Amino acid sequence: VQLQASGGGLVQAGGSLTLSCAVSGSTFNINSVGWHRQFPGKSRELVASIGKDDTIHYEEFAKGRFTISRDIAKNLVSLQMDRLQRDDTGNYFCLVVAVTGEMYWGQGTLVTVSS
Repeated sequence: VQLQASGGGLVQAGGSLTLSCAVSGSTFNINSVGWHRQFPGKSRELVASIGKDDTIHYEEFAKGRFTISRDIAKNLVSLQMDRLQRDDTGNYFCLVVAVTGEMYWGQGTLVTVSS
């Protein structure tokens, strides 16, 4: 499984960005997909995920502001981020977990929120 993330950039506080993750390879083997983020010097943290049964989970900070979606036909996982805050600044990574438990990470895409 290969992942290609895109969509990061510079945005003013209160603005929006949409991150996309193109998934290729053994896509039939996917158990869940999700987005994580990482701040300098910190571990990656979950933002949102979609399980194999389409169950969606958001971390508390993402509820009401972020929307995760998956387009199976296009093999895309997206993260719509609205009302961005400076605290959302960081590197965002897409993650695919296979049914075998293997984890595949995309390269990070940098989100910078200015005041």
